[in-house]
Amino acid sequence: MGGQKFAVLLCADDSDYVKTIYGGYYGVFVRMLKEEGEKWDVFKVARGEFPTDDEIGDYEGFVITGSCNDAHGDEPWICKLVALLSKLEAMKKKILGICFGHQVLGRALGGKVGRASAGWDIGITKVHLHPSQIFSSLKMPASLSVIECHRDELWELPPKAEVLAWSNKTGIEMFRYGDHVMGIQGHPEYTKDILLHLIDRLFNRDLIEESVAEEAKIKIVACEPDREAWKKLCTSFLKGRL
Repeated sequence: MGGQKFAVLLCADDSDYVKTIYGGYYGVFVRMLKEEGEKWDVFKVARGEFPTDDEIGDYEGFVITGSCNDAHGDEPWICKLVALLSKLEAMKKKILGICFGHQVLGRALGGKVGRASAGWDIGITKVHLHPSQIFSSLKMPASLSVIECHRDELWELPPKAEVLAWSNKTGIEMFRYGDHVMGIQGHPEYTKDILLHLIDRLFNRDLIEESVAEEAKIKIVACEPDREAWKKLCTSFLKGRL
C-alpha cells in the first residue's frame, strides 16, 4: 500500500496546546492513521483552503475533522465542504468523518443534522456496536469506549446508509454508506489530555456550565477509551482492508 496519498480536511483552528504538543489537529490524526510509505496533506477548509478538482484525484481518501461550528450551519465554507463531500462520494473516494465531520458527511449524503436532544455529551462514552461484518472481521467486542465532545447529532440518515453503533445518548454514533464512507461521532484520535484542555476551552468561552465541565472531568478520570481498537478500525477502513 506504499505511496498512497491521503488528506485531512481541517474544520477547526488549532488550540495553542494541541499545536505545541501535537503539531495541531493534523498532527493528531497523522499520528493515529499514517502508515509507512504514505503521504498525508492538510487542507484548512474552515479557512477557505480546499483541494482543487485536479488535486482531488491524487488522493485515496479524506478525513474530515471535528469543529466548533455547527454541521447544520450555512457558513460559506460549510456549504462548500458539503458540495465537496458530495463530489468525493460520487467518485467513490474513501471518506472518514469524525464528530463534526461525521455530521456534515451525513448532511452531504442527504441526512438531517441538529442539536442533540440529550444535550452535550462530553467524556468517555460506551458505544454499542450493531452486528456487522466490519466488526466481526476485526474481532471487535460488542462495545467500545470513545472520547466524545459534541452537542449536535445526526438526526436521520438516507435509506442506503447503515447505522453501525449507538449509545445511551446518541442513536447514530457511527454509520457507513457503501464501502467507501464512514462516520464516527466520537473522537478516536483524541487523548484524555486533549479533551481536558478542550473542556477548559469550552468553559472559558461560556459554551458549557461549570457543573458540566466538572462532571465531564470526573468521567474522564474514571475510565479509558479503546484507542487501539478505534485506530485499527479507522486505518482498516481507510486503507481498504475491511
